[in-house]
Amino acid sequence: MTLSNATLERLLPTWLAGPGPAADEWAAVIALELADAARARALGITVASVRSHLEQRLALLRSLWPSLEHDFTLFPAAMTEGERLTRLWQVWLPLAQQLATWRSTLKRPLIQGILGVQGTGKTTLVRILQRILAHLGYPTLGISIDDFYKTYAERQRLQRQDPRLIWRGPPGTHDVELGLHVLAQLRQEQFPVAIPRFDKSVWDGAGDRTEPEWVWQGAIVLFEGWMVGLRPLPPAAFEAPPWPIVTTADRAFARDMNQALQAYLPLWAYLDRLMVLHPHDYRLSQQWRQQAEQQMRATGKAGMSEATIAQFVEYFWKALHPALFIPPLLRPPNGADLVLELDDQHRVTALYSANKQPPHPQPLSQSRRGA
Repeated sequence: MTLSNATLERLLPTWLAGPGPAADEWAAVIALELADAARARALGITVASVRSHLEQRLALLRSLWPSLEHDFTLFPAAMTEGERLTRLWQVWLPLAQQLATWRSTLKRPLIQGILGVQGTGKTTLVRILQRILAHLGYPTLGISIDDFYKTYAERQRLQRQDPRLIWRGPPGTHDVELGLHVLAQLRQEQFPVAIPRFDKSVWDGAGDRTEPEWVWQGAIVLFEGWMVGLRPLPPAAFEAPPWPIVTTADRAFARDMNQALQAYLPLWAYLDRLMVLHPHDYRLSQQWRQQAEQQMRATGKAGMSEATIAQFVEYFWKALHPALFIPPLLRPPNGADLVLELDDQHRVTALYSANKQPPHPQPLSQSRRGA
């Protein structure tokens, strides 16, 4: 039999309830897993290992599904059961398996960077990976670059020194030394570790640091953020930059932020691996950030207005424009270890490693699109 995406959606519920795939179904699911060579290489799946990968994945799916089935903080409520199972099967479970493999080769915690523009689903990805990796025996900690923001009072003083820093976000608004201290403690397993936390809702959406969270273990650290892993660009990159870097002042700001990014390189040096969530159009972050802010306000927390959010996102683009800074991470030789290309519904349309293959991978076939 030939296994299509629709067929996989139909079969996964039966595999959960019954004895598992029949012989012809195993052959089809193995063929599907190996059909996208770029994805298989990125996830460490070979002809020799594919059957054991899939058997472990099915065992994980069976053990996790009862606790995930109705968790709509991870899945949109409109998704069918088959769609939710397929996303787990094709994306989240194999990602967790790969992270567990990488961790098993180390004698210390794995620090996994996750980069994505605003709204790409970094926080959701961290939550689901934490759940899966716990089942695999790896206690996992989620940290955001936001957690290393300077306090509200410190950022107010910073703004008086440089009025261009009107919002949190750009290089210079983080306490890099604090980040270095925390990541060093985690890598060296100097538990307990005080993890700083940041509340975006206070001070009318300006946000401030809250009480730290004390953690006593962490085999894998998921360090996510909109600028995690970005590296400074040559000055020529700003000679004809994309919108909204328009005016002479805009270009000066972009160059200064590019220079300020140098201070973050010691922080990125702690990353063992880097994953990039890459939407087909970075401008989707406007729409996605609006949705996230609406959800936060629905919980009773204060937040930014729609007009302010639009200005906020454009401000991020002026500081470190995704059209300039992300493309170098999508191609060899120094690209990301994992790249997940996303459509406007957050569906993964391609998954590959920019360290292991040519820069323009073949998109997922129609039978696999929309995992």
